[in-house]
Amino acid sequence: RHMTKKSMIEVRDLIKHYGEVHAICGVSFQIRRGEVVGLLGPNGAGKTTTMKILTGYLAPTSGGIFVGGMDAYEHGLACRNLIGYLPEHNPLYPELVVYDFLRYVGDPRGLSKSLIKERIETVGRRCGLQEVIGRAIGELSKGFRQRVGLAQALLHDPPVLILDEPTSGLDPNQIVEIRELI
Repeated sequence: RHMTKKSMIEVRDLIKHYGEVHAICGVSFQIRRGEVVGLLGPNGAGKTTTMKILTGYLAPTSGGIFVGGMDAYEHGLACRNLIGYLPEHNPLYPELVVYDFLRYVGDPRGLSKSLIKERIETVGRRCGLQEVIGRAIGELSKGFRQRVGLAQALLHDPPVLILDEPTSGLDPNQIVEIRELI
């Protein structure tokens, strides 16, 4: 099947083996622009592994991955620049101030200093970080740390956003807040 111009992500016969363990066995799917999709399945079904492969953090054993119409193997960096990713275990630097962390994340994304500042203001507002933007990440609640993680995923204004269990470990009120934010 050929990918349509409206597709943002297409996966063809994705396979991932860890030695004798078959984590993903021939998965294929297509996600069109504007669609919101959830991966459902029991623990160990390969959901997180699939997301890590889509984001370029993990190499597949075989299969084709296309992001924004580009082959992820041939155009890895360009494909990764189209994706904002919030992993299940949000990798934050607790000693950094929220603003400094977001500035640090924006630099490798190729954002100019003026654009980084503008984007931090925009995602800070969107993610409700105004009151904590000058605080160290280690001082924040789990809910605010998730907001910081979401802000870093949105910082470069990607057309694709991949979130791996964004409400995991949050209390019921925080879950509602993060869902509304998403």
